[in-house]
Amino acid sequence: MSNIVAIVGRPNVGKSTFFNRLVGHRQAIMDNVSGVTRDRHYGFAEWQNQNFTIIDTGGYVTGSDDVFEEQIRKQVTLAIDEAHVILFMVDIDAGVTDLDREFANVLRRTKKPIYIVANKADTPAKSNYYGEFYALNIGLEIFTVSAQNGSGTGELLEAVVSNFRDEDAANPHAGIPRFAILGRPNVGKSSMLNALIGQERSIVTDISGTTRDAIDTHYTLFGKNFIITDTAGIRKKAKVTEDIEFYSVLRSLRTLETSDVVIIMIDASLGFQSQDMNLIALAHKNKKGIVLVVNKWDLIEKTTQTAKEFEDSIRAKTAPIDYFPIIFTSVETKQRIFQVLEKAEEVYQNKVKRLSTSLLNDVILHEINLYPPPAARGNQIKIKYLTQLPTNSPTFLLFCNYPKDIIESYQRFLVNKFRKHFGFEGVPITLFFRKK
Repeated sequence: MSNIVAIVGRPNVGKSTFFNRLVGHRQAIMDNVSGVTRDRHYGFAEWQNQNFTIIDTGGYVTGSDDVFEEQIRKQVTLAIDEAHVILFMVDIDAGVTDLDREFANVLRRTKKPIYIVANKADTPAKSNYYGEFYALNIGLEIFTVSAQNGSGTGELLEAVVSNFRDEDAANPHAGIPRFAILGRPNVGKSSMLNALIGQERSIVTDISGTTRDAIDTHYTLFGKNFIITDTAGIRKKAKVTEDIEFYSVLRSLRTLETSDVVIIMIDASLGFQSQDMNLIALAHKNKKGIVLVVNKWDLIEKTTQTAKEFEDSIRAKTAPIDYFPIIFTSVETKQRIFQVLEKAEEVYQNKVKRLSTSLLNDVILHEINLYPPPAARGNQIKIKYLTQLPTNSPTFLLFCNYPKDIIESYQRFLVNKFRKHFGFEGVPITLFFRKK
């Protein structure tokens, strides 16, 4: 990410609304409640053939009752340090506030280009009120915009891209494997991400619902690149009462749908629960790679058989979806946390694995000849040929004389033979049967 623009300012000035307008879709959660955005949120935008990265940040505030205040300020500071251009957003309706003045003093410490963005200039009359922001005595220029209807955005972006010196890819994340960390609240998802990358990418507290948006992070391990996405904790629908949590959960589920491998974390001290099973079933239905992580393993009293008994219990509850690896970790002690990524990478390679038609027929047809499918209605079923389809997960097409008569138990038998000979740990296998 060579060209980075950070949107900063106090709460409720419209930063997330403007961020969503620049990236072209509702990527960040918006609400009239102060403090909805907490972590740094990245997106990609383009103006006049110039591509750049946008960072949405939480509202900078001091002396509030928000328990996340200090952590949000830290995230804002990290965004300022990372950015090449800073958009200081203010509210043209509210005018200059004491918090605007305080934050202007914070921004004076940086020598990076700063533009004051006077938002909520929804009418020409409102646009005339921007003059009072000169009192802040900061920034290269003041632009009036309406994040709601987009007016004034073009003039601002022309000024912003004039500061760029390097060409940037339209989306530097394109084509890179995407791993999503999902689970119930407080199982350690954000702590896992922070431990992996060695910095506070996501805010971590003991309070349920700390993470609200899906947070992407570009990560490199052993020379391989990944996008790791931290997500909001997912509770049962009946327990979700707030609009913000509803949209947080919705973002988490959408992240699952757009990811390649889903890292599902559970709390060892609470055990495997129904909501964990729901996530596994959803990942299976969407044909995603799955890695199950049992976190907080350091809190469990163990014998030599504890891990095996715990794993056997999980697999008994998830059967027949039992093809995923299970890793026992402690984010607190960093026990086996990098093994999680290594295993996720292996699962991803299994997901995109391609087998030659000749190899498939040599191996699988041999197994079929040894144990042919049971006859149906007096007809002997013969599978004559198979091939792999060019899909995003292992999918195979088998040609036979009576495709509708292949019983489910024999399909499971075939899937087990595919796994025995070709691996495919962590990914669902789909079989289609066609008449020939």
